[in-house]
Amino acid sequence: MDKALWYLLTATRGGTNRARIIRCLSERPMNANRIAAELDVSYKTVRHHLGMLEDHGVIEPSGDEYAKLYFLTDRFETHRDTFETITEHLE
Repeated sequence: MDKALWYLLTATRGGTNRARIIRCLSERPMNANRIAAELDVSYKTVRHHLGMLEDHGVIEPSGDEYAKLYFLTDRFETHRDTFETITEHLE
């Protein structure tokens, strides 16, 4: 997970938006529309980043396709310190 977080947040474009999405989901589960509104980012952009985060085991969806909520995974939570270290370098 540590390598995946470094890749997702620093090695590709969009790392800052992915970190912002993780911060939003740290507060509470949200759907893609809510995240887009909270971050003032397009829905399509949010869906792209959610897909990448899901593919790497950082988030997991729950619910049907339209009202799907996203949650941080337990696996991510065990590596939160790595996330915090990485985001210190982003700011």
